[in-house]
Amino acid sequence: MKKIIRKIAAITLAAVVAAALLAGYAFAADDVVYRTVDEIKESGTINIGVFSDKSPFGYVDEYGEYQGYDVYFAQRLAQDLGVEINYISTEAANRIEYLQTGKVDVILANFTVTEERAQEVDFALPYMNVALGIVSHDDRVIRDLSEIGADDRIIVISGTTAETYLVKNYPDILLQKFDTYAAAKSAFENGTGVCWANDNTEVIAFAIENEGYTVGIESLGSADTIAPAVTKGNESLLNWLNDEIKALGEEKFFHADYEATLAETYGLDYEDTLVVEGGVVAAAE
Repeated sequence: MKKIIRKIAAITLAAVVAAALLAGYAFAADDVVYRTVDEIKESGTINIGVFSDKSPFGYVDEYGEYQGYDVYFAQRLAQDLGVEINYISTEAANRIEYLQTGKVDVILANFTVTEERAQEVDFALPYMNVALGIVSHDDRVIRDLSEIGADDRIIVISGTTAETYLVKNYPDILLQKFDTYAAAKSAFENGTGVCWANDNTEVIAFAIENEGYTVGIESLGSADTIAPAVTKGNESLLNWLNDEIKALGEEKFFHADYEATLAETYGLDYEDTLVVEGGVVAAAE
């Protein structure tokens, strides 16, 4: 019986490998799938993972078109590669999986750079600054985590830095976890959880766009950055992205991206705080 199972597993793996090779994918030493820049160009299409429900960073508008800060960037990447984009809607928890299985070539989905994630994917140079933030209902604004009661719950999205930070640093605080941004948003609006922990860019946008909410904590934990991610070991695409980000910095591309996609939500006061040009993070004053 064990021999039969091993044989079936071997046949299945061989079929997966064959299908991936036919699709133009390369394999790393540990059978992680990726495509090089030349393979992407030859195929005529790049697969980019973005959020579909996180306005104003990545979302689908009323016409069924992808829009947002990350999407604006994705469009330029495809243009400079000379290929079309195949957008792949992703959730926070499956960003790494989508890279490791070859479902996407690049992730542009508010992906915060962390040491833990860098062990599983390769991050290119950053294009945005970020920290964690806390948004709560106006009738009970949380301004310090010491105000969280023993029976209170903080809403988080699985697979995010907010979840990781709170589990590590505040293990006694109860978390209400959701797999998608939409589910977390709906639950929070319906009264689940005393507050919602997420990237500060996202909670600030939520409070601006929805009445009755206040960002009581604008910065929690360390200051981090957001960057594109590629499959671990895909040096060809990683090097191309780094060169591209440096070149775009010379034309202040990400400031233009901000003004086209984020200024309506945040205004211009946050522009220089959030935008990273050329992959160079400004030193804190």
